[in-house]
Amino acid sequence: MTESGFDIAGLEAGHRPVSEFRYEKRPVVRGYNDRTLYVNVGNGRIAEKPVSADMRAKFTGGKGYGLRLLWDAVNPSTKWDDPENEINIAMGPVCGNTNYPGSGKSLVVSISPTTGIPIDCNVGGYFGPFLKFAGFDALEVQGKADRDVIVFIDGDDGVVSIFEAPGEAVDSHVLAEQMVAMFSRDEKDRQHISSVSAGTGAEHALIGCLNFSFYDKRRKVARLKQAGRGGIGTVFRDKKIKALVVRYSGLDVSSNNPADLAGLQETGLKLHREIVTLDDQQCRMREIGTAHLTEIMDEYDLLPTRNYKFGSSPDSPGLDSHAFSAMVTHGLPDGCWYGCTMACAKAADGFELATGPYRGHKVTVDGPEYETVAGCGSNIGVYDPRVVMELNFYCDTYGLDTISFGTSTAFVMECWEKGVLDSTRTGGLEMTWGNGPAVLELLHRIGRGEGFGLVAGLGVRGMKKYFAEHYGADPKLLQDIGCECKGLEYSQYVSKESLAQQGGYSMALKGPQHDEAWLIFMDMVNNRIPTFEDKAEALYYFPMFRTWFGLQGLCKLPWNDIEPADNASTDEPAKVPEHVENYLAIYKAITGNDLDRDGLIRQSARVYNFQKVFCIRMGKGRRIDDWPPYRMMGPVTVEEYESRADRYDKQLKEQVGIDPSGMGTPGKVAALRAYREDRYEKLLDAVYKRKGWTREGVPTVETLHDLGIDYPEVLEVVKPLLE
Repeated sequence: MTESGFDIAGLEAGHRPVSEFRYEKRPVVRGYNDRTLYVNVGNGRIAEKPVSADMRAKFTGGKGYGLRLLWDAVNPSTKWDDPENEINIAMGPVCGNTNYPGSGKSLVVSISPTTGIPIDCNVGGYFGPFLKFAGFDALEVQGKADRDVIVFIDGDDGVVSIFEAPGEAVDSHVLAEQMVAMFSRDEKDRQHISSVSAGTGAEHALIGCLNFSFYDKRRKVARLKQAGRGGIGTVFRDKKIKALVVRYSGLDVSSNNPADLAGLQETGLKLHREIVTLDDQQCRMREIGTAHLTEIMDEYDLLPTRNYKFGSSPDSPGLDSHAFSAMVTHGLPDGCWYGCTMACAKAADGFELATGPYRGHKVTVDGPEYETVAGCGSNIGVYDPRVVMELNFYCDTYGLDTISFGTSTAFVMECWEKGVLDSTRTGGLEMTWGNGPAVLELLHRIGRGEGFGLVAGLGVRGMKKYFAEHYGADPKLLQDIGCECKGLEYSQYVSKESLAQQGGYSMALKGPQHDEAWLIFMDMVNNRIPTFEDKAEALYYFPMFRTWFGLQGLCKLPWNDIEPADNASTDEPAKVPEHVENYLAIYKAITGNDLDRDGLIRQSARVYNFQKVFCIRMGKGRRIDDWPPYRMMGPVTVEEYESRADRYDKQLKEQVGIDPSGMGTPGKVAALRAYREDRYEKLLDAVYKRKGWTREGVPTVETLHDLGIDYPEVLEVVKPLLE
C-alpha cells in the first residue's frame, strides 16, 4: 500500500502492455506544434500526424481541429458506438499560456449518443495544456478495446503507451487519485499528472460526461472539471477506456513560446488588475463562481422550476449563492488552470456523503455551477443545498452530465404528475416534486445499471419514445413538455419570454446549450434587440464570437463576467469592446499574426459553417431540427398560463390584437401559441438569411466559397439540398 492508500503495485501487476510509441520531443512554436497524436485502442496503433498548412489556416485550432479530424474519420452512416467514431481533444494556439486569465481550456468532440451529430464541449483542468506541451495540438482516440485500457502520454520522456488495466477503479474521484499516485515520481510531481475519465454511470446511460483532472496541491486532492454535454463519457466507456493520462513537468510562463512575451504579460496584467478591483462589485466570481446567478435568475423569472413550467419559486432563497458560499472553502486560488485570477472553480471540502456506495466518505465536491443548482435543484423541486451538492458529486464521479440528468429527472417528475408514470413503472421510486431521496436513488440506479435507472439514462428523447411505446403516453404531450432539441437536453434558463434566447438555444448546432448565444438578458431584461433584424444580427455575431474561444483554448467567463468600469458607456457594451481588443492583442502576442475584429469573426465562421454542414452530413441540422418543444416557447398548460395570467392577457391584447376578456384559458393558451410559433418561424427566416443559409437552414455554395471551405466533400453534402 502507498501513502495514498492504494495498492499501486498490485494494480500495476495486473497491467498488460498493448503497444508503445516513442516520439521526438520538440518545443511549441508560437502556440503550435503542427502535429497531432492518433491512438487506436482497438488495434493498438499509435502515430503522429502532421498538420497541413490548409488545416491550420482554415480551422485555426481547438474545436476546428477536432471537427476536421472527426469528419475525416467517420462517414454519414457512422453511429456513436461504431469503432470509427472518435473522441478528439484539441487545444488552440492561445491555450496553456499562464499570463492571461482563462487560457487553459481544451475542446472535446465526438459523435453524440443522444443526437447522432457532432457534439463539442469546452473543459478546464490540466490535461489539454499538458498534452499540448507534451508535443501535440490534438489527440484522436479511435477504435474499441476488448478489455479496459489506460493510455499514458509521458510528455517528459516522449513515450505514449497503451496497456490493459483490469484493477483500477471506474468512478472518477477514485480513479483520478489512483492515476496521480501511479504516475507521479514524488510529491512535487503529483501536480504534473492529469487524467481524463468517465464513471460507472456512463456505462449505463447515454448522458455520460468526461472528467478532466487537475491536482490541487493545497488541498492535496485531484479535482475534476467536466466535458459534460452530449454523452462523450458514454462513448469513452463504450471504447473500454478507463483513463487517458498525461505527464508534463516543464511548464513555465514561456512554454507557449510566444512571439511577444512582454506584450502578452502586459495585456494579462491589465485584466488581472481589473478582476481584483471589480469582481466583488460585479459578479462575485471569485467568491462563489457562476452560482451567483441563481438569485438573479429567480428575480427575473428565469430560474427553471418544475420542468421549466415556472421561472421562480418562494423556496428559491434556499438555493441562493450564499447557501453554497457557506459550504465551499474560501481563501484558496481556485483556478482550473494556472494564472487565472478569476478563480471561479470553487469546491466544498470534507463534504460527508449521506447515500450511495461512498456513504460516510468525506470528499471534495467541485462547484456547483448555476446550471447544476437549477437542474438538480429548482427544476426538480429540491431546495436543500446539501442534496444538490450530493447529486453534483455523484453525477461527476459516475460520469454523468448534471444538466442532462437534471432536465431528464424534471421530465420524469412531470410524467409522474400527469400519470404517465407510477411506482410500478419506476421500481418503487416516488418521483414527486422535491423528493430528494428518490432522486438520489434514481441516480444510484443509473450508476448500477439497474431497473428504471436504465430508462432514465436514455435521456429525454429516449424516454419520450419509451413512454409512448410502452405506456401509451400521448406523443404530442411528451413533445411539448420534454425539454430537448436535436436529442440534447436544454440547459438551465426559462426562455419563454425571450424569442432571441429560444433561437439561441434551439438553433445551436449541437443542441440547446447556451455557449453559442446567451441573449436572455440582452433581449428580455435590457430590451437591446427589439426587432427581428436586431435579434438576427445578435444570433449571427455572438455564436461566431463565442466559437472563437473554442478555437483558441480560452474560457468565455473572463470576457463578460467581469467588465471594465466604463463598459456601459461604450457603443456596444454587450460585446465588451475593450476585452475584444485584449483577445486580438494576446492572439498576436502568441502567434505573431495580426488579427482584427472581422478576421476574428471570419476564423469562427469557417468552423461554424463547417460544423453546420457536418451536422447535415450526419442527418440533422435543417429547419425542422431547430424547432424547440413548446414548453421552451410558451405556456403548455392552463396551470402555466394562469400563473402569469396578467402578463399573457396583456400580450394577447396589445401584441396579438385579441381581447381575452370572456375567453376560457384553453382558448387563450391556443391563441398565444399560434402567435408565438409564427414569431419563431419569422425569426428562423431572419437568422438563416443573415448567416447566408437557405430557408431550410443549409449554407449556400456562395457562403462556403466566400469562407474558403468549399471543399468537394463539403459541397457534395449541400448541393443536393440546394437544387
